Amino acid sequence: MTTDIVAAKFTAYGPSHLTVLAVFAVGVCVLIMVGRAQRGTASVDRFCKVFAVAIACITVPLQILQFLPGEWRLQTSLPLQLCDLAWIIAVYALWTRRLLPVTITYLWGITLTSQGLLTPDLNSVFPDPRFLMFFGMHLLIIWASFYLVLGLGITPSWATYRRTLEVTLLWAVLTYIFNVIVDTNYGYLNAKPKKASLLDFLGPWPLYVVLEIAIVAVVWALLVWSVRRARPAT
Repeated sequence: MTTDIVAAKFTAYGPSHLTVLAVFAVGVCVLIMVGRAQRGTASVDRFCKVFAVAIACITVPLQILQFLPGEWRLQTSLPLQLCDLAWIIAVYALWTRRLLPVTITYLWGITLTSQGLLTPDLNSVFPDPRFLMFFGMHLLIIWASFYLVLGLGITPSWATYRRTLEVTLLWAVLTYIFNVIVDTNYGYLNAKPKKASLLDFLGPWPLYVVLEIAIVAVVWALLVWSVRRARPAT
């Protein structure tokens, strides 16, 4: 069994990937409904903290796994990908429900973390623990974004939109500098992923990085505008 798992290769949009996407879609609908049913009730705080602990329970073992002998790779093991920061902010957002971490979780989750679901850079297959933890982390981050904003109705502001851009650009600059110094490619800021991704449509480096930033800024603005427009008048 173990040999079969090691020998197998992950196939994008194969049966296991499609199952994950189906679970994702169902989870989004369920959590939005749960969040709306919980608005104004005492159950919100308890549910959010259980949700936050669940994210940590999935992601911390994955982080530890990366540092074990036989798993350590300078190119991939350091917690410098945006999702490595996103899960921490998602936990904080759920625990406190403060507007800035909620906004970051919402915008990162829907547009950036979702790329890990749609075009995963993954070599493990189900039921390998790496497969389960990788998709578990991505699912929970994105589910948290929908639950907090579309479920509980915590609406991002234009101020937190701007601060999210600032935080993201700071991460990009620092990670790019680290990549240059250490010869890594965290965040795919210095080269495209080897496997197919949406970045393939944006031209060569550094054009795809510039276009990615511009597209993300516009899409985030539309996301903020849409939820603010849909907010009931007070």
